[in-house]
Amino acid sequence: MITVIGTGTGAALSADAEAALAGAALVVGAGRHLTAAGLPDTAARIVLGALAPALDAVERHLEKHADEQPVVVLASGDPGFFGIVRALAERFGPERLRVDPGVSSVATAFARLGLPWDDAVVVSAHGRDVRTAVNVCRSHPKVAVLTGPGAGPAELGAALAYRSGERVLVVASALGDPGRERVERVTPAEAASREWGTAVSVVLCLDETRALAPLRTVAGPPLGPTRWALGESEFAHRDSMITKFEVRALALARLGPRLGDLVWDVGAGSGSVAVECARFGASVTAIEKTRDGVDRIRANAGAHGVDVRVVHGAAPTVLSDLDDPDAVFIGGGGRELPAIVAACARRARRAVVVAMAALDRVPAVREALTAAGFDCDGVLLQSSRLAPLPGDVTRLAATNPVFLLWGARPPARTEGVPQ
Repeated sequence: MITVIGTGTGAALSADAEAALAGAALVVGAGRHLTAAGLPDTAARIVLGALAPALDAVERHLEKHADEQPVVVLASGDPGFFGIVRALAERFGPERLRVDPGVSSVATAFARLGLPWDDAVVVSAHGRDVRTAVNVCRSHPKVAVLTGPGAGPAELGAALAYRSGERVLVVASALGDPGRERVERVTPAEAASREWGTAVSVVLCLDETRALAPLRTVAGPPLGPTRWALGESEFAHRDSMITKFEVRALALARLGPRLGDLVWDVGAGSGSVAVECARFGASVTAIEKTRDGVDRIRANAGAHGVDVRVVHGAAPTVLSDLDDPDAVFIGGGGRELPAIVAACARRARRAVVVAMAALDRVPAVREALTAAGFDCDGVLLQSSRLAPLPGDVTRLAATNPVFLLWGARPPARTEGVPQ
């Protein structure tokens, strides 16, 4: 039997945990946990560094001694929450584990602020690409980031400093240690300018104006929109210059916006596609060259309660300053459209979707997508909507036809794509 004990955030160990430590023949944990545990002199110890060698040593011990000499693993907080329980269960089976959890660093950090966290999004950047955490922080008002080397407060702050509205970072360090615990509110720019050391427990990214959400039934991020491809009347737009809902429905299906993604909406116009992607939880950057369009996108994002970063400028020039996207939607476009598509396709990690009204643009756009290594497909969308006439009569009113082309990057060809 392996007993896994959560510790390190200030809560006292249970009587069962104390008894397990007292009778342990082998104890595995970080150096600080082993030092603080008060282990019996007879217990062998493994300082946890690389995980695989430690698991190998535990397996050898169990093969030799079975359950006659118990094993204890010490971990931070709740070891079943982004913790070592997963690795132990995969290696030894959950039936061989007895878990005595502590209080997670996330719960402790929110408790220090007096905030509930059932509506928080929790993302791990420990041993993972920090870009996912950054995108979640940009798109949600309450996020907890479990940090790691190369993905700490400084790296998060640098990515968020100029692109994330009114976000504040709360850096919680050495939680549960009365002499060292610190909980600091800083701006992303301030976080980027400091050295934080190794004691950081968790970083909270908050829009403090939205820190208290309504009562929830399901914990975590919002479940996503109950409907999409919203009607044009639900967006402010100019002279019907908006991606029609029939086109938007298929575009969303091909973009696949999701939590942790970054989506570009290039030539955003009213921002209808940008807003819909943000409603699915993606981080969204809308690029628009007209000033009144920029204002309109911001108004639409605010009306739908989502965060959309708006960049005022013309593509492809302004794209060089943006982070690489997972997916891109491109609407409209004149002679520059093939160059814009080519620039986006070089950077997109997963998909590019292009909507256009002009037939003569289709071959050049298709060539730009295939040249970038995408599998390309497309369709001409032409719909007729029900329209009332006097006398309780209904006719069909045709909308303008739109070509929708999309490129999907095949999984086998992802080598060399920015990660």
